[in-house]
Amino acid sequence: MKVAIIGYGKMGREIERILAERGHETALIIDINNAQDLDAEHLAGIDVALEFTTPTTAYTNIRTCIECGTPVVSGTTGWTDRLEELKTLCRERQSALFYASNYCLGVNLMFRLNRQLAEMIGHVGGYDVAIEEVHHTQKKDAPSGTAITLAEGVLAVLPDKNNWVNYAPEIAEAAHRVTTPEQTPPDGICISSMREGSVPGIHTVRYESEDDILEIRHEIKNRRTLALGAVIAAEFLCGKQGIYTMDDLLR
Repeated sequence: MKVAIIGYGKMGREIERILAERGHETALIIDINNAQDLDAEHLAGIDVALEFTTPTTAYTNIRTCIECGTPVVSGTTGWTDRLEELKTLCRERQSALFYASNYCLGVNLMFRLNRQLAEMIGHVGGYDVAIEEVHHTQKKDAPSGTAITLAEGVLAVLPDKNNWVNYAPEIAEAAHRVTTPEQTPPDGICISSMREGSVPGIHTVRYESEDDILEIRHEIKNRRTLALGAVIAAEFLCGKQGIYTMDDLLR
């Protein structure tokens, strides 16, 4: 594949290394210093683009790829309130989009396990649920996209839960904020967001009753697992049209 990397931070560099290991060509790198080069001329001949940037730039980057007919894989979080717009555009242009909040295989297995567990909890009753996510101090959005996906999995199957709120003491711009976890309404799920050192990502879902606690937890050791998943998604997307997720890839 001839690949464009959009966003050349730590993740972009790890993606570049894995592309080379798997025999692909990095034909275009777009970063803050040459953002104007993300256009039809420079995307000509690109088989797929991998977009890992920031919440403020992701929408425009992905839209440009779709409009230019370049299949795009994105893992940027914190902007997905506009994702449906891009899905509609993708269908109209008969282009290709692959989006996931997390490209780690283990995390995606956790998504499935969490949905199944929440469904069983709904049948048993008597448990409340809370989510905690820990990431490095450079992560700009809160809660993480992975934590939101975990919460959405619970909301889909637990009838007494209708929304999520976020406790993020170190992040002023966190969405749906509460000052303390205790402020979570009875029909809400509290997502606690912590920022520590260089932690790649830890996610914990905690189900608690009056008598016991049940937790599922996933910890990413390094960014390589995320970058590898993104490259595998690009290989999957290459030559296709339509909208895809990790569920499609895992099937």
